[in-house]
Amino acid sequence: MPRVIHPIEVESYRILRSRIDLSHLPPLSRAVAERVIHASADLSFGESLILREQALERGREALLAGAPVYCDARMAAAGITSRTPIVPLDDKRAVAGEGSTRSAAAMRLATSEAPSGAIWVIGNAPTALTELLAHPPKDPALIVGLPVGFVGAAEAKEALAQSDLPFVTNRGERGGSAVAVAAVNALIYHEA
Repeated sequence: MPRVIHPIEVESYRILRSRIDLSHLPPLSRAVAERVIHASADLSFGESLILREQALERGREALLAGAPVYCDARMAAAGITSRTPIVPLDDKRAVAGEGSTRSAAAMRLATSEAPSGAIWVIGNAPTALTELLAHPPKDPALIVGLPVGFVGAAEAKEALAQSDLPFVTNRGERGGSAVAVAAVNALIYHEA
């Protein structure tokens, strides 16, 4: 069934486009940037997002082909309504170790067991992204690394941006589950 766009969303995008011009971006990069800005009402994402069209194309293809989606938090999983994401935090084996967090333990467990070509969505826990980078998954289709926070978020995202992994991220402390979900949904709903 085709997606029905509510008039409020149409008007929101009209306002967004009157305030920031993203027409210079390639199609998927623009779709992701606009949906992230729409979800957050934060125009600064237009400058802080780091987008690679080839990575977005790969991620979109994987999503449309039914690749598994792993989320660092239930909040992110709840926002990806057209899929049934896996939340490694729900695994009872994910136990925080000395100096670690449950999010990091869950991510380490998931990356060791996940199949190749998965989508990874991190919008809540910087420690999950740090752990994913320390123990990367097998051939990820895309890593949406947009955790929020004053402790470790900017550093984890910078490390992702410097990696050879396919990613979407941004510079700075801003982020969050809603922003990460917006990036994923932009790829799912984009009409070429």
